[in-house]
Amino acid sequence: MRAAIIAFVLGVTCLQQQAALLAVWPLMALLALLLLALVLVRRYWPSSVWTRPRQLGCLLSCFLLGFVWASLFAQWYLAEELPAEWEGQDVTLIGTIASLPHQFPQGVRFNFAIEKTLPDAALAARLPSKIALSWYAPTQMAQTPQTMPAIPVSALAVGEVKPGERWRFNVRMKRPYGNANPLGFDYEVWLLEQRLRATGTVRPDAVYQNQRLDRFVWSVGNLVERCRALLRDRIHAALPDHPYAGVIVALVVGDQREVGQSDWKIFNRTGIGHLVSISGLHITMVAGLFASLMFYLWRHSFFTEAQLPLRLPAQKAAAIAGALMALVYVALAGFGVPAQRTLYMLMVVALALWMGRLSSISSILCLALGVVVLLDPWAVLWPGFWLSFGAVGILLFACSGRVSLPPSGSWRESLRRSWQAASATQYAVTVGMVPLTLLLFAQISLISPLANALAIPLISFVVTPLALLGSVLPAPLSGALLQLAHWLVAMLAGFLQYLSRQPFAVWSAPTPGFWLFALAMLGALWLLAPRGWPLRWLGLLCWLPLFFNPPAPPKQGEMVVTAFDIGQGMALLIETAQHRLMYDTGPAYSPESDGGSRVLLPYLNARGMHHLDAMVVSHNDNDHSGGALSMLAGVHIDLVRTSLKLDSAIVAASPVHQRCAAGQQWDWDGVRFEMLQPVAASYDSVKWKPNARSCTLKISTAKLSMLLPGDIEAIQEDELVNSIPEKLAATVLLAPHHGSGTSSTPAFLRTVHPELALFQVGYQNRYHHPKPEVFARYADFGVNRLRTDETGAITLQFGTTLAISEYRTEHARYWYHR
Repeated sequence: MRAAIIAFVLGVTCLQQQAALLAVWPLMALLALLLLALVLVRRYWPSSVWTRPRQLGCLLSCFLLGFVWASLFAQWYLAEELPAEWEGQDVTLIGTIASLPHQFPQGVRFNFAIEKTLPDAALAARLPSKIALSWYAPTQMAQTPQTMPAIPVSALAVGEVKPGERWRFNVRMKRPYGNANPLGFDYEVWLLEQRLRATGTVRPDAVYQNQRLDRFVWSVGNLVERCRALLRDRIHAALPDHPYAGVIVALVVGDQREVGQSDWKIFNRTGIGHLVSISGLHITMVAGLFASLMFYLWRHSFFTEAQLPLRLPAQKAAAIAGALMALVYVALAGFGVPAQRTLYMLMVVALALWMGRLSSISSILCLALGVVVLLDPWAVLWPGFWLSFGAVGILLFACSGRVSLPPSGSWRESLRRSWQAASATQYAVTVGMVPLTLLLFAQISLISPLANALAIPLISFVVTPLALLGSVLPAPLSGALLQLAHWLVAMLAGFLQYLSRQPFAVWSAPTPGFWLFALAMLGALWLLAPRGWPLRWLGLLCWLPLFFNPPAPPKQGEMVVTAFDIGQGMALLIETAQHRLMYDTGPAYSPESDGGSRVLLPYLNARGMHHLDAMVVSHNDNDHSGGALSMLAGVHIDLVRTSLKLDSAIVAASPVHQRCAAGQQWDWDGVRFEMLQPVAASYDSVKWKPNARSCTLKISTAKLSMLLPGDIEAIQEDELVNSIPEKLAATVLLAPHHGSGTSSTPAFLRTVHPELALFQVGYQNRYHHPKPEVFARYADFGVNRLRTDETGAITLQFGTTLAISEYRTEHARYWYHR
């Protein structure tokens, strides 16, 4: 059974790497044939004849069964795709709030279950059943992240929405879309897993007013979400303006969105991020405590003379109680995918105990693995899936063949053995998970054993029970318990903050390749082999390649340019043999999220790059400078060149700052860099907008070149054409101002004469960049055109020839928007 389940999981995993899906009817026919073949083999093929071919045939059938099952699941979810003609159109919808709303400084986000459309109710059949909506306050956000307003939620001119309410909204929708970058988070497949087949924004009142129609619409899902909202409101009422109220909310209802990014950074650096939610550990703990209580009460027949154990064994009653409590707690988590995995595992254990089949822990683990993947084929794409099952598998391997000594009568001896068992468990998990952690996160917290030794018992056995009791008990007891839980979290956070500041807190390395990971995993298993296994220390040798896995640099005289898919903004990484430069940093999406923290830093960390020789911020517009402060805080940068005002926060945060000025030039590893504009005298003038002072950088190898003009407009293009036309010719041109109608004049394109033009633009952006007439103008000049909203990140290798790599082509997946 175990091998068959693993083969099924591998089939599902294989499907999730495919660029396209087979049609539904061929899949149904293949599924029927596979099931028929399995039945015939089991019924008519004697187990004594050709045993190995029979086993291989069964495993292959299970592999194909997993592949087909995941394909059918994907076809089912993809069938609700928003029709292309509805994109960008305003439509009036009636439906219910289907999730716990998340309030953020500019508005509120929630899932919306569509019931009908107005004026034609029948059109709802063509729309997805559930979409993700954002309702923004009607304010104009400034262009710089430093002045981005943090609007109090109470001051928002948007309605207060609650789960289960029926609303009428004017909505503008678009199909699921996410930025596609190497080593980045795949938002599109996350939306697919959540069955959210469109996103949208609430528009102002039109023919129909945005209006609440019913206070509550009955359904089990709506009831669960309303209960979660009530618990969250109780916590907020008891902990107003408390810095770690979001952590308490995460522990009670599983909503992690209120935990600040600065706190997440500390939790992740200390390796306790898995505790700041309704994690598998917490669900198991709560279910175990409730099962133990039921076991005790059942054995004592609730202190009556009912003799309940004669009717039903206490172990079975405890198993039922623990499973039901796990179900309630997972419901509090909104049936999030990670919580569901733990629920399925506990259900399998409870079922095995009920049926008297609790014999092989590995079989139960594999059965839980199969149930998780059967119900959620996309689970194999997320780190939590591999971490949770990997940790349990490592513990099973490390404990196999060990003999447990009987408990001693001495409490000191029992305490010593418990400490030894806990230390051995922590050692096994720490060593066994090193390769997988490096593969998934490109870093390891060296202080996580110490941090977890304190955090696990404190959060799991003290803070979480206090938070749960405080959220349901009546006042004033509830307030006192929640205040105590918050105080304990604050004390723990202070200690973790001290640990995270230590220079040895985290060890980072480039993400290893598959074979390097496999070798390191083999070494970890060798280290954890039973006592007596020969030369266990040799397992460390298999780890050595992890320490000598530097990022592969370009050759001398060559360079690699990565144009990130960062939304409506610019951000490019230029790499030479020994140097790296970041040109622009993308937009600020919110006060706590920007292109630097969401896209650039994760990419640099995954490649083991923690130092940049220079960063150029072309000008002050949000879509170019929005991620600069995050970059300065997250990676060491030697020199920052900008055209910003000297009192800018970015200038103040720069270790060394220099203003961009025409004539600046330098050579790195046989690659020439030259600043073409702005002229130094322009800083003394007040008539120019920030766009006009964009740092325009020309980068040249021996045979090829690239021009990065920022957001210069027609006047600046004309000045460059008339003053230094000989320096403008380039193989690749980053389209000025994202292809707006104020740039890319015919004279400028004729002078630059590029072979390739890059357009860094956001999908369905509100500026409608690139303008159709400008995009067509490039085609008229015979220029090859690529835009990041269609291709994802673009990688250019400047060698003897120009090599182009498009992320959505090289890493094609069936769920990608096209």
